[in-house]
Amino acid sequence: MSRIYLDHISGTPVLPEVSQAMLPYLTERFGNPSSLHSWGQAAREAVETARGQVAALIGADTSEIVFTSGGTEANNLAIKGLALGGERNGKHILCSAIEHVSVLNAVRALKRSGFETELIPVDRYGLVDPQEVKKRLRPDTVLVSIMQANNEIGTVEPIAEIASLTREKGILLHTDAIASAGSLPLNVKELGVDALSLAANQLYGPAGAGALWLRRGVKVTPLLDGGFQEDNRRAGSENVAGIVGMGKAAELAHNSMPQRMTQLIPLRDRLLSEIPAHIPRVVATGHPTSRLPGHASFCIEFIEGESMLLWLDMQGIAVSSVSACTSKALKASHVLLATGMEHALAQGSIVFSLGIDNSASDVDYILETLPAVVDRLRQMSPLYAEFVKGAT
Repeated sequence: MSRIYLDHISGTPVLPEVSQAMLPYLTERFGNPSSLHSWGQAAREAVETARGQVAALIGADTSEIVFTSGGTEANNLAIKGLALGGERNGKHILCSAIEHVSVLNAVRALKRSGFETELIPVDRYGLVDPQEVKKRLRPDTVLVSIMQANNEIGTVEPIAEIASLTREKGILLHTDAIASAGSLPLNVKELGVDALSLAANQLYGPAGAGALWLRRGVKVTPLLDGGFQEDNRRAGSENVAGIVGMGKAAELAHNSMPQRMTQLIPLRDRLLSEIPAHIPRVVATGHPTSRLPGHASFCIEFIEGESMLLWLDMQGIAVSSVSACTSKALKASHVLLATGMEHALAQGSIVFSLGIDNSASDVDYILETLPAVVDRLRQMSPLYAEFVKGAT
């Protein structure tokens, strides 16, 4: 039986070059980067090298990178740290209705602390209309957060256009680029944003390492009380091995971006076109063209995504149904509901996220396997039985 991993949006394998770069900092190079002796200075040099590698991936200056424990902390530092740092200018926050839960829950926490928050709607493809942002901007708006690409439906947002509107008003704009960094060309100066979140485990690096880019001069209130690390923006001894791994993964992504995109886009497009051709009553989700290179997502009528996930796993295929952070909730995705999808159909979500190790033969296997899985699950579905009865 073939074994195929198609859940790269939840986590990528660590590349051999990355693990090799990390290994010395898990063994003999164990110094604390804040220490003045040679062990500590060797660790400090490794952290700064990685900072430069991450900065190069996104077209940033090295000093603007703040290392974190992952994407969730990066998003929390951006949302809470920027809002608290600028609250004298206002307490109104905007974010899209399809943000990752680490953004939405950070915004909800601020609401409980007295901030006023507002969700920006999306269209049926999950796109944010920049004019919808513009009409919601107020004199007391202190922060806007719009993700660059959605992890559940793959849609890539018009961030540069939105940034031109917020910049004109002097309002900070944060973008969660966790799903897109390493998959799409990315330059913070061209985007025009003020803060951008990254995670190593979306870059073929280790889990437990992330970064927040902050445009020089942007004030952020630290969330952790402690030492002076990360230029007083994030306290705590740095995870040197994880940071080194993130830096190496960022360097590899930066150097191989065109090849990765050339490989993944045709595989993605085959899934988007051929799955609906092989299976009736399937709806592709997300934008048909403005989407991540390796991302194909669908809702399949009359069955539940979790059931498909488990049955495909028995066939050696790893996929996801909704975000890895919400898949245990057994409820419809807030992202799909925000696009106007009916609750019952949204329950049948399935996400294929391709990676650099996937090939055309993997797509062939999906197209051979998925129709039989769907047919078997539909035969057990009372909703499908009602549909067939009504159609006859």
